[in-house]
Amino acid sequence: MSQIQKPTNEFTSKQQSRGKYHYSDSALGLISTESFPAIVGIADQMLKSSEVILVGYEKIGGGYCTAIVRGKVADVRLAVEEGARMAERIGQLVSKLVIPRPMPNLEAIFPIGSYLVEMAQQKQGYSKLSNRAIGLLETRGFPAMVGAADAMLKSADVQLASYETIGAGLCTAIIRGSVANVAVAIEAGMHEAERIGELNSLMIVPRLLEDLEHTLPVAEYWREDSEPIPVLLRKKVKAKQKQVIALPELETIRIAPKQTEKPKELESL
Repeated sequence: MSQIQKPTNEFTSKQQSRGKYHYSDSALGLISTESFPAIVGIADQMLKSSEVILVGYEKIGGGYCTAIVRGKVADVRLAVEEGARMAERIGQLVSKLVIPRPMPNLEAIFPIGSYLVEMAQQKQGYSKLSNRAIGLLETRGFPAMVGAADAMLKSADVQLASYETIGAGLCTAIIRGSVANVAVAIEAGMHEAERIGELNSLMIVPRLLEDLEHTLPVAEYWREDSEPIPVLLRKKVKAKQKQVIALPELETIRIAPKQTEKPKELESL
């Protein structure tokens, strides 16, 4: 995850919508699995079951992934129970934990503070693939994942957003698109992965919440970082010294004098 920094008083939009609260009053919830698609689906279930904030994921190798949520004690307990129930149903639960009031020293060392959400949002920016369904297909072995990703792209109107590796040979292809297209693509990729190597797990999330959207990896190709508006300042122009330009000399034109006397021809008349 991102490098730990000193917490600030900034909060996510979800926190602002339901009021600010102190870190000492927010509980901590963790659920661990052995699959990245599984932990994303479990995180989605926790976010939709109660008012919690998804801080992010911690990947420690060997295929182990942990989803970290914060919120009020009752909300965190409910979210962890719902997430654990889903993890048990798909056979992916490794462990779960709820800490009602974590100590400040714990937050200073471990990546469990909600300020990491702000850091991730500022770093990632807007993506062309935002507000679309997501499909995750995990294989054991890189060739199987590449072959499955190729099959998914050829079978439906989806885009390959990124891929994730969590150790133990597990790698996940992440696609985005409409719900119907993602479902068709995942089915095609599943058959191709089984033909090439080993399929480990898969997950489809039809509607992503904002917290989940900002914690998922997106390739640089799809990112649209907002450019700052240029500030127009009055440019100071240094006064230039006046230079005297010599004009070219004009040629003198000789003008004939006025004739005051009448010609002799006119006098004879």
